Amino acid sequence: MEFIDVKAQYRKYQTAIDERMRQVLNHAHFIMGPEIAEIESALAAYVGVKHCLTVASGTDSLEIALRALDVGPGDEVVTVPFTWISTAEVIRLVGARPVFVDIEPVAYNIELGKLEQAITPRTKAIIPVSLFGQMPDYDEINRIAARHKVAVIEDGAQSFGATQRGRRSCGVTLIGSTSFFPAKPLGCYGDGGALFTQDDALAEKMRAIRVHGGLKRHQHPLIGMNGRFDTIQAAVLLAKLPQFDWEVSERGRIGARYSDALRPLCSVPEVRPRNTHVYAQYTIRVPNRDAVAEQLKAQGIPTAVYYPKCLHEQPAFAPCGYRWGDFPEAEKASRQVLSLPMHPFLTEADQDRVVAAVRAVAGTAQQAR
Repeated sequence: MEFIDVKAQYRKYQTAIDERMRQVLNHAHFIMGPEIAEIESALAAYVGVKHCLTVASGTDSLEIALRALDVGPGDEVVTVPFTWISTAEVIRLVGARPVFVDIEPVAYNIELGKLEQAITPRTKAIIPVSLFGQMPDYDEINRIAARHKVAVIEDGAQSFGATQRGRRSCGVTLIGSTSFFPAKPLGCYGDGGALFTQDDALAEKMRAIRVHGGLKRHQHPLIGMNGRFDTIQAAVLLAKLPQFDWEVSERGRIGARYSDALRPLCSVPEVRPRNTHVYAQYTIRVPNRDAVAEQLKAQGIPTAVYYPKCLHEQPAFAPCGYRWGDFPEAEKASRQVLSLPMHPFLTEADQDRVVAAVRAVAGTAQQAR
């Protein structure tokens, strides 16, 4: 059984993917070829914004966004400690200080009741994370940010395809950021990412930063980076995108089926009102997480832990001055969450096998609510 079955996906779309990649091999414009503009136009239309620019990775997308907002030394950026390191790593890379806010315990997203008190006169941006495939309340986040005149960047690396109040992830804040890492809901065959915005000036600035700080060759008004997306990866996305709505629908169906079966046994993902969930990871919560994972592994069922340590526990963020106990919900989640096999090609037979295994090893007495 595969945890995320990218091989099954390739077999289903092989003809389209091979043809798209062959076109790139034939025209040989491997950097910023015509497929880049084509996929950017398609993705902007999908999200419902004016501008999309593809970049080399989801990490680069976040760093470019911060650079475009002139975030630097002396500034603060508010985010969460329960996420992949990229979210806070980029804050340090531009010279700013991450300010962590604890998560709420159901959807694992930023605790809105604690957000405003984390904002100071030094705050330049907020990076909420749409963790595991569901968005936090961006209407409220945007209201708080507007009161304090700070920018909001959605880290939608795990939520591309999700919606909130009918609006798509990456299209609800000043800047939206996502990742096309192969395991993501919409993945390429290497690293990749994208930025989304309605703001013309920001889009132009981010495009310049992406290509060494300039839009014209040998003219560099800004300090930028090499953040370009490979043409052949754009070709892969172009082949996959027509099937993406079906994949999102299947993710929702499979996720709901998991939850119906597992809710009596453990904590399951709860979809917030007016949200949809793409289940980039289908994540349960059990107090004896490590024992459950080991027993599932013994039965040939792969699992993963996102994330076994919070960012404030990592030595790289020791200078921020946080200690164990500062973010109790994030700390508790990091010791209890367990992600199960999840992808659009998961058969009901395999899913039933996972459910039966969880039922056997978790037990109704081990609920984590």
